[in-house]
Amino acid sequence: MVTAVSAAPTIQTHWETRLFSGPVTRDPGRGRLAPTYAGIDDQLADARSRLRRVSVRAAYQEVLYGRAVLVDIRPAAQRATEGEVAAHLHPLVVERNVLEWRFDPRHESRLPVAGFATRVLVLCQEGYTSSLAADALLRLGVTRATDVEGGFRAWREAGLPTAQR
Repeated sequence: MVTAVSAAPTIQTHWETRLFSGPVTRDPGRGRLAPTYAGIDDQLADARSRLRRVSVRAAYQEVLYGRAVLVDIRPAAQRATEGEVAAHLHPLVVERNVLEWRFDPRHESRLPVAGFATRVLVLCQEGYTSSLAADALLRLGVTRATDVEGGFRAWREAGLPTAQR
């Protein structure tokens, strides 16, 4: 007995799937001007080219005399393990994932201290993430934002005031 071979069934693609399965096109909007980098080191160098980074001793002096706000962007677990800047210096703890929202003077989630002319010194553990974060604040118009060279590790090694959680 010979059986006829039927054609393969047609697969119906749901309309929502088709939205995301077509060819990828470049965004003709604002994204087309976004820079691309030859790796994270290139991106870091670009960010730092816009910053006037400060030493830990200079940061300490600015904060001690009320000329700047020190913002620790490290996650809670890292602060618990490594320590924190002493409370009498009033460091603000604003984790990296919400920094722009807290310091954009136009945003409803901003902190009371947020302003375009606020002197913001961003501190991370070793001074890498803080450079990218400070550059993000500059791009939002916070013109006096920068970061602390060497981060909290350098702060602690310089013998500046710290506290354990």
